[in-house]
Amino acid sequence: MRKVMSGIAIAALAIAGGAVTGGAAYAEPVASTLIVSGGNGVFDLGPIVINGTASAAGSVAFSVNGKVVTGCGAVPTTTVTPFVAKCSWVPAASGTTVITGVFTPSDATNFASATSNTLNVKIGVPVQGIVSPIHIYVDTVLATGSTGALAPRFNGCAIMNEFMVGQTIVFRVYANNADQGGAVLDSANTSKAYIEIAGIKDPIAMAYGNHSGVAFWTAVLKTGAAPLYSTIGVINYKITMIAKDSNTMKVLSTKLTPKLDNGKRVLDASGRTVYERVSYYRTVNLSVPLKGATGTWSSNFTATSQLSLFAAPVATK
Repeated sequence: MRKVMSGIAIAALAIAGGAVTGGAAYAEPVASTLIVSGGNGVFDLGPIVINGTASAAGSVAFSVNGKVVTGCGAVPTTTVTPFVAKCSWVPAASGTTVITGVFTPSDATNFASATSNTLNVKIGVPVQGIVSPIHIYVDTVLATGSTGALAPRFNGCAIMNEFMVGQTIVFRVYANNADQGGAVLDSANTSKAYIEIAGIKDPIAMAYGNHSGVAFWTAVLKTGAAPLYSTIGVINYKITMIAKDSNTMKVLSTKLTPKLDNGKRVLDASGRTVYERVSYYRTVNLSVPLKGATGTWSSNFTATSQLSLFAAPVATK
């Protein structure tokens, strides 16, 4: 009987001791947080910095579109609050990009790991791109004499991207040719210039001319009841310009010229003229004609800046 009671007592003490020991020795790690920010920049313009701010010291693995950024697999945070880790990242492409991070604490006993928020950024690409070697810029204006409910409310030649059915849209196009040292593309050196608009069968030819003392290409899109253009929403269009073949071209070169200060030559300590190198275009004659370059332009503005057509408002009684 004594032996049985002794066993019970030992078991009871073991259970009690385990409970006390377990309660004293084990504690859940404190939950951690990681917030990623930054990452906004322009494609092909250099590194972009992504910030990871944690709730404790440790390291951060930064990922872009699900892949860990090279060199940013374990970036240490600062040792004092705010615990910030920085990743210098070079985008591989423009457009929508998803950035995330995973935090690993230095003190894994008292702090838990954490996954960051999902950061969606858009890496910018230049709106005015260059399709070698023709450089094109476009805007749209309201034609004078347009009809429609709101026509009296707007002045002709106002630069706009939102039009009402019944108004006339004028495309204004300006272009330069790098093959000719950036010369203006005009009717003398341009073979074709036209606009293709989604929903319209035939391209609209552009014309080059004088407009109140300035010259540029234009094309007209009349909107209204069929057969005029009346598709509501974004107007998708593409501009194409083709330069004429040429027997000459402009080549970017450099030359030495005397350095001037207020019209006088600058001399060095020995009394000799100081020269500096400057760039200029020289004309080169070609034995084989240079094929005229083709340039295209399609709007890649944000959605709210796209050329759009809306229905005219209807008066209510």
